[in-house]
Amino acid sequence: MPIPMAVCELLSVGTELILGDILNTNTRFLSQALAALGIAVQRHGTVGDNPERLAEDLRAALVRSRIVILTGGLGPTADDITKEVVCAVLGIPLVLDARQMAAIERFFRVRGAPMGETNRKQALVPEGCTVLYNDNGTAPGCWIPWKGNVVVLLPGPPREMEPMFREKVVPLLRPFSSGVIVSHQLRTVGLGESLMAERAGELLDGENPTVAPYAKDGESYLRITAAAPDETQAEALCAPVIGQLAERLRGYVYGIDQLLEEAAVKALRQAGKTVALAESCTGGGISTLLTEVPGASEVFGWGVVSYANECKQALLGVREETLRLWGAVSEPCAKEMAEGIRAASGADFGLAVTGIAGPGSSNTDKSAGLIWLAIAGQNGVRVRQLSTGRNDRRYNRTIAAKQALALLLEELQKKATPSNGGSV
Repeated sequence: MPIPMAVCELLSVGTELILGDILNTNTRFLSQALAALGIAVQRHGTVGDNPERLAEDLRAALVRSRIVILTGGLGPTADDITKEVVCAVLGIPLVLDARQMAAIERFFRVRGAPMGETNRKQALVPEGCTVLYNDNGTAPGCWIPWKGNVVVLLPGPPREMEPMFREKVVPLLRPFSSGVIVSHQLRTVGLGESLMAERAGELLDGENPTVAPYAKDGESYLRITAAAPDETQAEALCAPVIGQLAERLRGYVYGIDQLLEEAAVKALRQAGKTVALAESCTGGGISTLLTEVPGASEVFGWGVVSYANECKQALLGVREETLRLWGAVSEPCAKEMAEGIRAASGADFGLAVTGIAGPGSSNTDKSAGLIWLAIAGQNGVRVRQLSTGRNDRRYNRTIAAKQALALLLEELQKKATPSNGGSV
C-alpha cells in the first residue's frame, strides 16, 4: 500500500465554531479533497479567537504534520487573528501586498460602498509567501513554506474557501503525494448497521481496500477506500469489493455515492414516471428532499401537506367514515391519501405518509413512531407499516420520509425489499 509523502493537519479558527453557532463544513470538504490527492489528514482541530491557544495548537501541529491548513480568521476585524498569530509563531513579518490592496479598493468601488480603514488589514500578508488571491471575496489566502513544512491559510466562508482550494492550493499540493486515495459509499436503506456489518463479513477486515460501516437515521452505508499510485488502480481495487458487498446486501442497496432522494429522482427519470406526494406527519419533508435534487421538477410537480383531517378530506378525498372508524394514522387512511393525490395530480404514482411523530400519542391510543406509508400506481396500492419504537419527533419524521422514498424506489425497480420485521 503506497504511503503518502506527507501528513496534514487541519485547524479551524473561530469562536463561532467553538460555540456551535456555525456548522463547520470546511473540515469535511478539505478531508475529502486531500484524500483524493493521496494526502493523509491525521488530525482536525478547532480553536477560538484566542491568540495564545491558536499559537499553542499551531506549534504542536507543526511538530506532528508536514502540512498545516488553517481556515478562518482572515477578515478585517480585531478578532481575525490568524495571520498575526501564524507570523508570530513562524517569525515572519507581515508586509503590504500592493495587488491585494488594489483588489480590495476595487471591490468597494465597484459596489459603490465606502471602504473602512480596517479592510486594509486584509492586504497584509506574511513576507515571502505565495499569495492566493481571492476571486470571491476580499480575504486572500497564503501558502507559506517554512523549514520543510507548509502552512496554508484559507478564508473561512466555504463559498470563498472551496474554489480557492480547488483552483490554487491543489496544484501546489500535488508534489506532496505519492498516490491517490479513492472512496466510495455503498448505501442501503431498511437495514440496520449491525446486520449490514454481519452480511459484509470478512470484507470488513481488508487492508486495501478497507471497508467501514456507518449509520445514519433511516439508512446505513459502507465506505470502501483504496490507496494506489493512480486513480485507475485505486478504482480497480474497489470495484470487486463493491460488487461482492452489493450481492451480499441485495435488496437493500439503493445506490453508490448518491443520496436516497437522488436515487429516487434518477429512477423516476429513467422510468419516465412522475410522483405526487400526500404528507401528514412529515410536514413536507419528502417534498423538501426531492426538490433539493436538480431537475426534480421533471418528475415531481404536486405535493399536499395534509396535516389536518379536513385537508385530507377536502383535497385528497379521504372519507369521513375512514377517519371515524380507523383514524388518520391507519392503513385505510394512508391508502386513500395515496389514491387521492394520484387522482388529483394525474401523476403515475401517489405516495402518502401518515403517522404519530411524537412526543406523545397525539390524543390517540397509538404509540409515537407508528407510521403508515402507501404508494398508489396503475397496478393498485401497496401499504407498509413502520414502528420505530421511539418517542423522538425528529427521528420519526426522518424515518418516515426516507422509508417513503425507499418504497417509491422499490415500486420503480419492480422488486420488494426483504422484510425487516416492520421496525426501524
